[in-house]
Amino acid sequence: MSAWLSDETTLRTGTAPHDGVGLFDMLRDRAGHWADDRAAQVTASGAAWLAGATPYPRSTLSQWETRPGAPGVLPCGSSFDVVNVPALFGRRMLEQLWTEGPGSGPVATHRGRMLLFASPGTAQRLPSLLAWEEWGAGTAGGARRHEGALPPVLCHGTGDAVTVPPLTAGAGAGGPRWVVAPDTRSPWLPGPDVLLWACVRVCRSAAPSTTGNSIFPPADAGANVYDVTRRR
Repeated sequence: MSAWLSDETTLRTGTAPHDGVGLFDMLRDRAGHWADDRAAQVTASGAAWLAGATPYPRSTLSQWETRPGAPGVLPCGSSFDVVNVPALFGRRMLEQLWTEGPGSGPVATHRGRMLLFASPGTAQRLPSLLAWEEWGAGTAGGARRHEGALPPVLCHGTGDAVTVPPLTAGAGAGGPRWVVAPDTRSPWLPGPDVLLWACVRVCRSAAPSTTGNSIFPPADAGANVYDVTRRR
């Protein structure tokens, strides 16, 4: 269920591999130039993990080698599920995950939404956990009443597919992009309990952090804003 987008208007980086240079070699060579942006660039191991979500990973890698600057579509449910939230709410979730929680798995942005890659099964369990929390309504006794409203949370699991950013697009490129890129063949992925915790923390917060220690720089936030070594 893998499909490489054929839209020729997709912004390219002008970095298609030279003859005789494989995709993994290209990604390794580029790593030396990404010292200040590594958290937002897919590594060779990360590309292998992404391709493993498809029924034919070798064919997928071959397509990526041909068009490393184009976004693709990958199926959910086997290697990962995806939790899809509005961009601002997603940034606040990441703020909580990285400052007070265990960190996050790969994260991408696309069309004003943030895609948080989660462990398989999350798409099935998280909606019921969110419903159990009774957002914004509370109970007769006032139990579990949260500050703020929960925005639309879309969960993509088995049978669904998501657009993933290009492997080699720079931080300034338009379209989908990585905020936390895959960097290993076995990335840590949060489960429904961790993501529920992050949602609760954000909705209980009266306002975004004003301590000056935000992991999100002002203006156009760069992608290298997380210490990926802290992931549990």
